[in-house]
Amino acid sequence: MSPQRVCHEVLRSVPLLRADQDLRSAAWEVIGARAPALPVLDVHGRYAGIFGEREFIGALFPGYLGELHYAAFVPDTLDEALKQRSECARHPVSKYMNTEHIEADPHCSDAQLAETFLHHRVLIVPIIERGEVKGVVTRSDFFRAVAERLRP
Repeated sequence: MSPQRVCHEVLRSVPLLRADQDLRSAAWEVIGARAPALPVLDVHGRYAGIFGEREFIGALFPGYLGELHYAAFVPDTLDEALKQRSECARHPVSKYMNTEHIEADPHCSDAQLAETFLHHRVLIVPIIERGEVKGVVTRSDFFRAVAERLRP
């Protein structure tokens, strides 16, 4: 009998966000799920993208911060940024979600999953079967499972 794939060992069932859901409630769902991001479904219930920590931070702070290599000269505190951009809390997730379709199917190999984490630099990979989100694999869970295999 061959060993079980890491994907099956660490597949997590998580809440799914809606593309029309507001940022504030989506952020709290991400926090509650204890995951760095969650899959987002479109109005038809199909996988549309990912929304999580990175997208939330990008929504709250000015867009140019992502282009800087060093931001120490930018004087804004978190409170100032939140005051200036507080309206974004009511914006839909679809405005800020990552729509690059980074996903895997339940039958992917461990090497395919590792390549996805390495190539795309994502923290989660949604596992999709016939258009339905079956769960996610987080990079930290994948790392832990692979490291466990190296134990003597």
